[in-house]
Amino acid sequence: MSLDKKKDGHAAAVIKKVSRRQDDGAHGGAWKVAFADFVLALMCLFLVMWLLASREQETMAMLLRNGGGSPLAEGTQSRIQHQGTPHGSLIPRELVPGQQATESRPNSQVKSSAQPSALDDGNGQKVRRRYDSTADLQKLAKMMAELSAEVGLAGNIQTVITPYGLRVMLHDTDKQGMFERGSAVINERFKRLLQKMGQMFESIDNQLLVVGHTDSLQYKGQDYAAFSNWSLSSNRAMAARIQLLSGGMAGNGILQVVGMADRAPLDHRHPDAAINRRIELLVLTTGQAQAVSAMFGMPDEAVKPPAPGIEKPSASDMAALKQQLRLVP
Repeated sequence: MSLDKKKDGHAAAVIKKVSRRQDDGAHGGAWKVAFADFVLALMCLFLVMWLLASREQETMAMLLRNGGGSPLAEGTQSRIQHQGTPHGSLIPRELVPGQQATESRPNSQVKSSAQPSALDDGNGQKVRRRYDSTADLQKLAKMMAELSAEVGLAGNIQTVITPYGLRVMLHDTDKQGMFERGSAVINERFKRLLQKMGQMFESIDNQLLVVGHTDSLQYKGQDYAAFSNWSLSSNRAMAARIQLLSGGMAGNGILQVVGMADRAPLDHRHPDAAINRRIELLVLTTGQAQAVSAMFGMPDEAVKPPAPGIEKPSASDMAALKQQLRLVP
């Protein structure tokens, strides 16, 4: 008898345990859940990036329409990085449609008042005239003051007659700013004022210089290509130009648009003062307009001297003007 048999003649049962291969793990659903979460997160990332890009396009469109957060850290002496204007030439360069002075402007944003304009000839017809003498420039300054008073900005405008023409300063005060801080988005009141001025300049034959100024507060980005006060002042000057054209001013009425950053403060003792943030319109006399044109191109004829009657303000007059500017609330 075999040894592997029990005494009763039956063979012993042999049980063999074989471990099954873990083939079912590859066919489970855990990896599918992880992949779905990854795809969902990726879609969310793309959605956020698309929304940010759309917001940037809206900001650029606003800059083009109006001419430009708050980049200024309130209560500090520095500005945060400007988020509305990326570095590089990403702003579209669509042309602003210009119109000749002889064209009628039925679609102008500023409609003619029922009252006859100070520049009408008495028959309701616009007459383009030139302002070169001191008396003429004084009349023009008075009209500027009346326009600013109409929109409630009498305290935000100062005018002075210079040997170059009429200098018009539209500046901030501690109570009211012309632009949103750190941007080229114009306040609605100032927008209406510039458009009214554009309507008035439609009848004036003098050419203008548009100059933008900022205060001394700097942006955090110190790279040469970063957004700076130079960029801000230039954008604000261009925004003012667009509003003047929207009001009816002829495109050839603006001779030059300049940004001067914080290089020419009105209040030297307080370079961060509100009054230093301003847009200046220099209504040039005929001789000065020819001189500026000759500086940047080949003059067609000899530059004429300034028209007689324009005298340089005395030192006492300039000191009184500076004191008046400092006292503006």
